[in-house]
Amino acid sequence: MKKSIFLVLFTFILLTGCSASTKDTSSSGGGEKSGKTTTIKIANFYADDHAVNKAIKEKFLPMVEENSNGKLKVDLFPNSTIGGEEFMYDGTRNGTIEMAVLSQIMEPDVPKVGLFSLPFLFKDYAHAKGVLDSPIGGDIKTEFEAKTGLKHLGYGINGFRVVSSNRLVKKMEDFKGLKLRMPNVPQMIATGQALGTTVSPMPIPEIFPALEQKVIDGQDNPYSTLRSNAWYEVQTHVLETRHLFLPNNYVASKKFWTSLSPEQQKVVEEAVQATVKREWELTEQGEEDDKKFLKENGLKITVPDEDFKSEMIQATEGVHKEFYKKYSWAEETVEQIKEQSK
Repeated sequence: MKKSIFLVLFTFILLTGCSASTKDTSSSGGGEKSGKTTTIKIANFYADDHAVNKAIKEKFLPMVEENSNGKLKVDLFPNSTIGGEEFMYDGTRNGTIEMAVLSQIMEPDVPKVGLFSLPFLFKDYAHAKGVLDSPIGGDIKTEFEAKTGLKHLGYGINGFRVVSSNRLVKKMEDFKGLKLRMPNVPQMIATGQALGTTVSPMPIPEIFPALEQKVIDGQDNPYSTLRSNAWYEVQTHVLETRHLFLPNNYVASKKFWTSLSPEQQKVVEEAVQATVKREWELTEQGEEDDKKFLKENGLKITVPDEDFKSEMIQATEGVHKEFYKKYSWAEETVEQIKEQSK
């Protein structure tokens, strides 16, 4: 009898202990709530020493881990090591990747993002930043989240794009027959074609071998990307077109974002804001240094005169007109953007 009572009591104590243990360790949405550590995978296609990844290492990683008291950890995947931009976009949307830094891949899904791929729209960095910080930038974020289901956390800086090539381009006629790699974004492709080039869309990791094997003659990207990917090793010239300014987009998957507590969400948001601020600083301050480095490594940089610049602007006006035909709000918004440059 005593043995039976003892066994019942022992079993009750054991089950109660297991139940308490389960309550302590189960996740009810986020590391802070559960006592567990949550790992954030943040992916991008930029080279390891690009301003984007420098800023993430300097700001995002330490701020998230310190300000979450170690409950949030960060794993950085630069240089498309986790997959290309399309893979990252799909991965964040389906929740297999927590965060990513994306460029224009979502443009077909988010019409207002297409404003950024209109040629010769932004005057300089101050103009671009002013627009991103204005209600226009806010409207784009709102549409972005509604159309993609992703949380838009901030605008970084991809910079003004220039054209590198294996031959001199100093007038409109020189674009003819130039096999130019551009991202697989419709308006960017249309811009290249309007200038007279033969556009070959391809992912960033394929650019170096394509240039080396002369499958393409050139590519368009900001100076920082040209330097960090070592394309100067297989190019001879740069035309400083500054034909497009693109931001980049810090995004989080909905599955990941809603799993965080409000306190953890604040930690991540503040870390992103510090990161994009540092990214802008590094990019703006580093542009002249990048140009100097490229010149020292053999690239000849051509700055187009006003006549040549005007010809390029005129040649690409059709890209704007086609955009206006698609969206009733487009022309008015573009005029508001232009007004902010004055």
